[in-house]
Parts: sequence; C-alpha cells; structure tokens
Amino acid sequence: MVRAALIAALLLSSGSAYAQTASQDQQAATGQPPKRVRNVTLTGDQKCPESTAEEVVVCGRDDEPYRIPKALRDDRPIAAQNQSWVNRAATMDQVGRVAGGIPNTCSPIGTGGQTGCSMMWNQQYQAERRARQAEATPPAADGE
Repeated sequence: MVRAALIAALLLSSGSAYAQTASQDQQAATGQPPKRVRNVTLTGDQKCPESTAEEVVVCGRDDEPYRIPKALRDDRPIAAQNQSWVNRAATMDQVGRVAGGIPNTCSPIGTGGQTGCSMMWNQQYQAERRARQAEATPPAADGE
C-alpha cells in the first residue's frame, strides 16, 4: 500500500523537480558550486529548461508583464492642462513659428511660409487615419 502511494507520488510529480534534484546530486558529488545560475521568466505555457551539472536554472512565471493595470492603459491624446510644461512650450513655439511665417510652417505670411503646407497635410492625414483605426478597433476586454 505504501509502495503504491510512493509510486503514484513519483509519477504525479513534475519532471523538472527531479531534474533539478539530479543536478544537485551531481553538484554534491563534485563539491564545486555551479559555474552559472540562469534566471528565466516564463510566460504562457512555456516549460522551465533543464538544469545541468554546470548551471542552475531558476524559473519564475510572469502572467501580467505590464505594470500599468489594463483599466488605466490609454492611448488617447493627453489633455492640454495635463501635459508637462515642455509640451506646452513646444506648442507655443510652433504657434509662434506659424504666426511669424517662418519657412516650413504653411503660413500665408512671410517669405517661406508656404513651404510647409504639404508636410502639414501629410501630418493631418496620418492623424485622421490613426483616429479612424482607433474608432474601428474595439476596446480590449479585461480578460486579455
């Protein structure tokens, strides 16, 4: 009876635990520490690599690789009052460039203001395209 329980326990135990014990036995026989310790982060249904006499493999699971909770992940533009002063200063600088007619600003004022119109149209097209894609993409469910 005890023998059957022992056999069942050995069959149900994971093979990686046995492999690590075998490598520990080999290490104890030589008396030398392992030459390498490898730390592996597993995701999904990955299996832990086998340990050898020369290296010890330490495995850990990472089911949620992101530090920001899913409910708080947002890719929408940040409102102006919530932006840093660096972004606000860059916006004011761009507005001043357009108003002054500096080249590549698409302004009717100044000598080189019209040179930036095609660049501005391309940027507007890309922004509209991203907005259409964001509207067409359904929001992620909490279970993903």
